[in-house]
Amino acid sequence: MEENDPSGLAAAVLAGERRALARAITLIESSRPDHRERADALLEALLPEAGRSVRLGVSGAPGAGKSTFIEAFGRHLIDAGHRVAVLAVDPSSKRSGGSILGDKTRMEALARDGAAFIRPSPAGTTLGGVARRTREAMLACEAAGFDVVLVETVGVGQSETAVADMVDMFLLLLQPGGGDELQGIKRGIVELADLVLVNKADGELESRARRTAADYEAAIHLLRPSAPGWTVRVQTCSALTGAGIPEAWEAVGAFREALGAGLDERRTRQATAWMWNEVAEGALDALRRDGALRALAGRLEGEVAAGRAAPAAAARRLLTRFLAGS
Repeated sequence: MEENDPSGLAAAVLAGERRALARAITLIESSRPDHRERADALLEALLPEAGRSVRLGVSGAPGAGKSTFIEAFGRHLIDAGHRVAVLAVDPSSKRSGGSILGDKTRMEALARDGAAFIRPSPAGTTLGGVARRTREAMLACEAAGFDVVLVETVGVGQSETAVADMVDMFLLLLQPGGGDELQGIKRGIVELADLVLVNKADGELESRARRTAADYEAAIHLLRPSAPGWTVRVQTCSALTGAGIPEAWEAVGAFREALGAGLDERRTRQATAWMWNEVAEGALDALRRDGALRALAGRLEGEVAAGRAAPAAAARRLLTRFLAGS
């Protein structure tokens, strides 16, 4: 297979070749303009075979046990006959841009299973800790035959709407504790959750986990439902013992059944929003590549910092120059 041949790479991905899938995602994640053209051709070839998976987002505060949960959850799904892809978005170093953590080292058993595919990617500067190309990587995994795709995000906060806007269902993992202020969970992310799972419900923490779940279940009814026809569930689980893991998957099935045709409508809205996000990101990329515009942007930043120009007015000047050259 020629490295520069998108059709040959697409055929290998469709045949389920794991190395080809890894190469495809590397191409998709590349920021080089010539790679972007090949990635677009690749995705066009893969798109007819994508879209058939269950797409799940998993988030939670540090210490909630996201990677441990995903490994236990993934192994349960594989035992049930599924093929599982995990797109784990690692924190990026602000200095080097490199990935700091390695999810393959945290999910060793799952990584060794032939029915699983784990891809850690640096979050970069993308809002919500979700790599910009995660959506496209998800399509490649679906085309390769993985029927459950899990997207693990770096942290929590309002910006987690980024992952909620690319998956069918958003799972929020909590650890047994005393409330939002102790776990760093903000109301915004709780409102995004379709399923809340209190992890580490084992040993001495089991009773505390059940109390935490009861507290959240009482509070969550005061929030607007995450999706029409669905009442957000709050359940306990233990990634260590496996307790509650099958019930978590059952909740996913119940959610999809409750949404029915609404699931297709959700994906349609997500695809449209994805297009406009790419328009915005593409415009920024083009602006940064233009030397004259970069120089103008530097001067305008200086004027804004010195208080000689309003930010909105400076932005309009930059956009006017950008559009005049397009």
